[in-house]
Amino acid sequence: MPWLDPREWWMGRHPHPELDYLVGAVSNPKKPFAAIVGGSKVSSKIGVIESLLNKVDILILGGGMIFTFYKAQGLAVGSSLVEEDKLDLATSLIEKAKAKGVALLLPSDVVIADKFAPDANSKIVPASSIPDGWMGLDIGPDSIKSFSESLDTTKTVIWNGPMGVFEFEKFAAGTEAIAHKLADLSGKGVTTIIGGGDSVAAVEKVGLADKMSHISTGGGASLELLEGKPLPGVLALDEA
Repeated sequence: MPWLDPREWWMGRHPHPELDYLVGAVSNPKKPFAAIVGGSKVSSKIGVIESLLNKVDILILGGGMIFTFYKAQGLAVGSSLVEEDKLDLATSLIEKAKAKGVALLLPSDVVIADKFAPDANSKIVPASSIPDGWMGLDIGPDSIKSFSESLDTTKTVIWNGPMGVFEFEKFAAGTEAIAHKLADLSGKGVTTIIGGGDSVAAVEKVGLADKMSHISTGGGASLELLEGKPLPGVLALDEA
């Protein structure tokens, strides 16, 4: 299984076949092509989401960023993390997905907690019914099931960012389920690409790193590649 060192991206040391694999998987993927984007903030993934909306057939969103999308749709989010200054952006991304015919999937249920702590009280609620004083920290079982089913049709899947606070065992199920699903798909011939430090850490945590088609250990380089930006290492090789 190829591993990608970010230093080799920047210094232009990676061989062309390695670049061809990763760049080709993004720019000319086997279809249907799905991307799973998680993480805590929309602001850190704006470029990735906007770029992927031009490429993917299915875009699955998870992690803390989903609550900004929920609030933009008028849903109550309790004490969940929300970027108030990104509500209009979230709305525009939903509209862009519709215009491009991309299936943008948000969790239908979430695991909520009464505090941000590993020993917090938790319960599963519909995404539309988060009570005051509670915060969403993971996707729920119905979401795991529907996301898994949507991935069954794919030929290429890229995953960047966890589905919840996987560092806390109570809120790791969503992220771990996605890791297991991608490992299963990889065994069936689907190209599975894990890009970004947290996603890599999650896959390693459940012992499935060697089951994936490709793992990028360079979080920053992965993000720039997914945003469609040319990397200095790529340019150096192209000019060599």
